[in-house]
Amino acid sequence: MAKQPHLLVEPGDLHDIVLLPGDPDRVDRIAGHCEDGELITHNREYKIINATYEGTDVTICSTGVGCPSAAVAIEELANVGVETFIRVGTIGGLQADIEVGDVIVATGAAKDEGTTRRYEADTVPAVPDFDVLSGLVNAAESREEPVHVGPIASDDAFYAETDEYVDAWEAAGLLGVEMEAAAVFSLARRKGLRAGAICTVDGNLVAGAQKGETEDNEELPEKAKNNVARAIDIALDGAVSL
Repeated sequence: MAKQPHLLVEPGDLHDIVLLPGDPDRVDRIAGHCEDGELITHNREYKIINATYEGTDVTICSTGVGCPSAAVAIEELANVGVETFIRVGTIGGLQADIEVGDVIVATGAAKDEGTTRRYEADTVPAVPDFDVLSGLVNAAESREEPVHVGPIASDDAFYAETDEYVDAWEAAGLLGVEMEAAAVFSLARRKGLRAGAICTVDGNLVAGAQKGETEDNEELPEKAKNNVARAIDIALDGAVSL
């Protein structure tokens, strides 16, 4: 199969390194930090732009919400020759000292989702590539940007994150919960490719602050909106180092 059925791209269309936001609108925001942005395709939840950042060619591709759609993106991007994946997303904090707007670099993702179970056992870890992880942490340090570095959870059911789940995640020392990293890490590893993730905190479940609970009914609090730019710059600097 040459043209991929969901992303509508072919081998040679994209660059080796892909940044993966969930939200299609954030594709444009990331491209705004780059040069020479070119829209490649936009089908369903998948919007793809090729661009250049500090001399490094990158592709930006949205994944939509959740591990199933993220897995489709990873499968089809890998089919056309992509080698490195960097998730640039949002996440709910799970520790009391993690504030809205903070940035988390994930060292692994608990597989509280169903997609990776179709590929492998729950006991197989969902972890990032060391070079990508190191590139993100080093990029943050070079910018003198504080980041939390540690394990997160990937969950399928946004509206079923009960107090019991939150308590268990907090007790386990997980820093936050989001919905895509476990699939991104696991599929990349299985294919011999590289992946990592950096996420901006948009709420804190331990403090009872859910995503979307803002005075103006926006999805992200203002501080999180502003600090998404920090995570984008760190991710792009990390991409350059790879």
